[in-house]
Amino acid sequence: MKRIVAGLMVLIAGLASMAATQNWLGTVERTPASHLVGNPDAPVTVTEYISYTCPHCRDFTLQGEEILKVGYVQPGDLRFEYRHVAANIIDMTATMLAFCGAPEKFPRNHAALMAAQPQFNALRRMATKSQTDRWTNGDLAARRRAVASDLNLYAILEQRGYSRSELDQCLADQALADRIESAIAQDVEKYGPIPTPSFAVNGQMLENVHGWERLSQVLASPLPAAPSE
Repeated sequence: MKRIVAGLMVLIAGLASMAATQNWLGTVERTPASHLVGNPDAPVTVTEYISYTCPHCRDFTLQGEEILKVGYVQPGDLRFEYRHVAANIIDMTATMLAFCGAPEKFPRNHAALMAAQPQFNALRRMATKSQTDRWTNGDLAARRRAVASDLNLYAILEQRGYSRSELDQCLADQALADRIESAIAQDVEKYGPIPTPSFAVNGQMLENVHGWERLSQVLASPLPAAPSE
């Protein structure tokens, strides 16, 4: 009997240790227009408002996002939300490609697009009139396919294992595009114009915080409480 009790105690201790060291980076929730990474019960949620054509958003991805994830999200202390400010057809196309596949694929889709941003922004600047005409005229899904082709966005996601038909199916999801546009409109109505990147903590927009240096200072200070249910 003593050996059984001792065995149970070891098992319980092991389970407690596993819970204490759980890596929350693999927990990804998809909402109608965003993704949240981390412990659903974390007391703090940091929301980043992003645009895939925004160089400062890329700076945050490279300079601070992984530090934030490893230091705060992984141990379960903070949940991180990616929320989109798709100001043009290129942003919308990239955003819809980032959404492609299961929710768990989003963080790496996002990272791949941000890593390649200098290349597709350069192609955007060099676009011909015939290309930009294809982006702004005709069926919406066809416009997004034209952007994905002309700016090599297809290639970025194909390197992630997607087929062209899968990506076209994602770009044809007008319901997703409508949800993203609706979420943007609601956020702008709530906060006013949103420069990218911008950050909110527990639903409160941070003033003059548009990069990792200032956000890291905020995270080191007492944070706004989560809204009560």
